[in-house]
Amino acid sequence: MPKMKTKKALAKRVKRTGTGKLKRSHAYISHFAANKSQKQKRKLRKSTLVSKSDYKRIKLMLQG
Repeated sequence: MPKMKTKKALAKRVKRTGTGKLKRSHAYISHFAANKSQKQKRKLRKSTLVSKSDYKRIKLMLQG
């Protein structure tokens, strides 16, 4: 059985924190920003953690 490869596209988008959680950036900021409020754009700039529902699936994709 061959080794499982890391999904490189995902590995570039997700970083592991010091405690082992997964950190990601927000979507919906790259364009159409004129329609969004300043408050919304400011909140989208910050990073966030991967949600619990996605965590198991993403962790499997990062095994490599």
